[in-house]
Amino acid sequence: MPAIVKLVPEETVFFLCDVQTRFKNAIFSFDEIVLTINKMLKIAKVLEIPVVVTEQNPKGLGNTIPDIDLPSLGPLLLATIAKGLFSMVTPEVNAILHERPQIKSVVLFGIESHVCVLQSALDFIEAGYNVHVIADGVSSCNKEEIPFALARIRQSGGFITTSESAAFQLQRDAGVPGFKSFSNVIKEEKDNTVRALQKLLQHRAVL
Repeated sequence: MPAIVKLVPEETVFFLCDVQTRFKNAIFSFDEIVLTINKMLKIAKVLEIPVVVTEQNPKGLGNTIPDIDLPSLGPLLLATIAKGLFSMVTPEVNAILHERPQIKSVVLFGIESHVCVLQSALDFIEAGYNVHVIADGVSSCNKEEIPFALARIRQSGGFITTSESAAFQLQRDAGVPGFKSFSNVIKEEKDNTVRALQKLLQHRAVL
């Protein structure tokens, strides 16, 4: 029987992959991806989960779209890293993770599913991390690419989940003092969650 892998806040880092200004009009359901990402960042703040952001060739593709509220993360934003590699597993990212040996799980969201997200997931898995990809938080220019990328990740040992499922796994307990703040985020984001799920997942078979 395969080992059961669970998300634990103290052992988790969120990775936001390359959601940059030049992609806005090219990516399928870009606006819904941004909604999911902002929800995940709210969850990061409530549960004090660190976040790493990458930007692919920002001189040519622009910086992270300003609709994503990175400044609100404060010290939880560990770094925004410019990269040429398609994978997020750059020397800078390796250094961040090396300084945090307690980290076991990586939660991935961003673009593109079949390029940078896929290659990042494979590299993180190869490095020994448990990789959780947010299905309603990833996309590509061509929506037909997405299910094949997620299938490839799953075949390689990654886990495909949704933003709300991952959030509740990380929260774990309704009896702790911080649950009210968590619950408020879930309620505030209810309509956005439905919108993203309906747009991004309606045509995808369960892998």
